[in-house]
Amino acid sequence: MYLRIAILFTMAVAAFGANSRLYLKDGDYQLVREYQVLADRVRYFSTERGDWEEVPLELVDLERTKKDAAERQAAIEAEAKEQDVEDKAIRAEKKEAAQVPVEPGVYYVVGDKIESLKPVEVAVNSSKGRNVLKVLAPIPIVPGKSTVEIKGDSAAYRASGDKPEFYLRLSDDERFGIIKLSKKKNVRLLENISILPVTNEVIEDLKLVPTFKKQVSERTYKIWPEQPLEPGEYALVQYTEGALNWQVWDFGIGVPAK
Repeated sequence: MYLRIAILFTMAVAAFGANSRLYLKDGDYQLVREYQVLADRVRYFSTERGDWEEVPLELVDLERTKKDAAERQAAIEAEAKEQDVEDKAIRAEKKEAAQVPVEPGVYYVVGDKIESLKPVEVAVNSSKGRNVLKVLAPIPIVPGKSTVEIKGDSAAYRASGDKPEFYLRLSDDERFGIIKLSKKKNVRLLENISILPVTNEVIEDLKLVPTFKKQVSERTYKIWPEQPLEPGEYALVQYTEGALNWQVWDFGIGVPAK
């Protein structure tokens, strides 16, 4: 890493030297590779003409020349430091992502460890009764309006901070996102759905939280909210649009409401 930064810095300095500006007092300047201040003149190597030339010292604005050189040098050093910070962040993220288990699921970072978030049972509640969703065993489709629910008033896991970051290893190539849950007596609502008669088409009312998503490996993504989340109940979901095959992991922000 340090070798790479040193090489980048050396290349930047070389480029800087090849384009140094020797300012004249009339406002003009010469592009020079280097220059030497002699008794009554300035000797410089012109990058335009590829040869050594001289100009009377009284015509050269040395103050401006030195100031410009210092400013450009500072910019080069700042860019090198910024690149170093970016490289460290990329390495840290790759190291973190490599710790994500191979099993499909949701994971979060605690210190230098990766912990798993437990999936929760999801049910479709309609006027005909309550049916638990199972990914590999579709429930009976009942036309009409229903709600998709999670039992309980609050999630066991309370995220630290209001912009939690999760890793999601998908079990299939499906959609995923974060939903803010609304509360009802003894349950939390994921969404309202309507199932049309005859066709059994599922019409969803899915309210996803705006998130950033970054793929870190095959079927594995890092996901986090674009804006700080308000205190409340949330869920990270994997789903197929228009199909009742939800996989859900719940979490909370802040202290559970009583």
